[in-house]
Amino acid sequence: MLQSLRIRNLALLEEVALDFEAGFTAVTGETGAGKSILLGALSLLAGERADKTVIRQGAAAAEVEGSLYFAAPKEIDAVLEALELPPCEDGVLLLKRSLPREKAPKITVNGSLATLAALQRIGEHWVDFHGPSEPRRLLKEACQLELLDLFARNSAALAAYGVKYRDWRALRTEREGVATASQLSADQMDFLRQQVAKIEALAPTEEGIEALERDYQRLSRAQELIGLAEILAGGLTGDEGLQGRLAVLLREARRLESLDPSSRALSERLNAAAVELNELGAEFEALGQQLQSDAEQAEQLAERMNSWLDVKRRHGPEVAGVLAARDEMQRKLGGQSDREGTLARFDRQIAAAEKEVRAEAKVLRGRREQAAKELARAAGRGIAELGFKKADFSIRLVPLAEPGPAGDCGCEFLFSPNVGEPPLPLHRIASSGELARVMLALKAVLADLDDVPLLVFDEVDANVGGEIGSVVGEKMAEIARNHQVLCVTHLPQVAAQATCHLVVTKDQSKDRAVVTIAPIQASRKARVAELARMLGDRKAKSAVAHAEELLGR
Repeated sequence: MLQSLRIRNLALLEEVALDFEAGFTAVTGETGAGKSILLGALSLLAGERADKTVIRQGAAAAEVEGSLYFAAPKEIDAVLEALELPPCEDGVLLLKRSLPREKAPKITVNGSLATLAALQRIGEHWVDFHGPSEPRRLLKEACQLELLDLFARNSAALAAYGVKYRDWRALRTEREGVATASQLSADQMDFLRQQVAKIEALAPTEEGIEALERDYQRLSRAQELIGLAEILAGGLTGDEGLQGRLAVLLREARRLESLDPSSRALSERLNAAAVELNELGAEFEALGQQLQSDAEQAEQLAERMNSWLDVKRRHGPEVAGVLAARDEMQRKLGGQSDREGTLARFDRQIAAAEKEVRAEAKVLRGRREQAAKELARAAGRGIAELGFKKADFSIRLVPLAEPGPAGDCGCEFLFSPNVGEPPLPLHRIASSGELARVMLALKAVLADLDDVPLLVFDEVDANVGGEIGSVVGEKMAEIARNHQVLCVTHLPQVAAQATCHLVVTKDQSKDRAVVTIAPIQASRKARVAELARMLGDRKAKSAVAHAEELLGR
């Protein structure tokens, strides 16, 4: 339940700190007094988007803080854990939202920073808003079916059906794609086969492609190295190389040695140099031959690399993408080669899936048929209490031509406000007042099924008055037995039955309007005065007496 709420600089409200109790809290005030500010603050804590126009004029920031207590915090703690937020301490959840005018907004949950999405998800577990537009929603068949499923507790059955339904639809979509796909020409099929064969020849893997690119880079300069080795070998041992010129010099050195024996050492040194150059030339030649054999390997690598580059260009740079493209091309080829067989296989799968869908839909429809009777009886009693003593309310299931996302049937709420008139769909007969009462009766029945602890009703009693106002108050009090209820109302018959009473006032006597929110349940005099104001005149004795009577009840 909501324990406390602090609001600063929101719209026309400067600051207020409110404590809340369990049960039924009424919020009243003149039209335009600013009751929506309180609801707006709760909406902000529930994750509703807001812009900076809500900041009070002249203030640097608007802030809303709330404290909520969960007697059994296991569920909310699981939500917080999934969002990587701190758990509740002693069952208390602390929420704070700040909207600065010049800075980025800030949200904290139990003292830790959180996102707006996280606040929205948490909000689903502690507050549920019911506004003036709710009765109009009741005219939509989707809303009627949603209420029926809520009463029937069909969430698990709907989830099981949804899985089967989505599988069935996926098979139908895939079959349609195969059936409507254009027939490939012979050239197109040849192209696909060539592409598949090229990928299969490459047999690409992440490790293999990395090795290919590395080896290719290493051997891509082999031809340049071979050329250099050949130049060096030729310069040493070729026909016009150093070895040939040294042979002439050696002959001359031997003649010098024969004439002058003392030059023998020089002749031997020249001979040793010739031998060394000869061996060096042979080694350069051997190196060139070795590089020549590596060049053949490089040519093979280049061919493989070119093939990989072509595959990358056509099917993407990643190995996984290339393999996926291969599988898709193989599927297309397989579908072309056995088109009729593929369609027949899909038809068998679709028939089996549809059988399962219809079986789940039958279970769901059976639950709805039983729930429709029970909900119609319960809502009918509530509608009678709200002034339609002879009204007829029933729920009719409407079969669908084929199963849809929510089963094989829809539903219609049928209503007749007067005796002797046949019940018809709500959208054909119900006035705004009648809709409001039907919706309120349904809300009272369904409230016990709602696990959210705080229910906020914004003018749910619109288009209702007179004696029926007291019944509306009784309905709010009845719902408040199992929920904390916050109700914005203009009916004194409703406000009088609340255990807590907040009054919103607007003061425009000074330079700027100021809104205040104050609890008055501790002061009977203040409460009588407010109820008398709602009855027409807080100073009129008759209004005061009536207010006393309402409180006395």
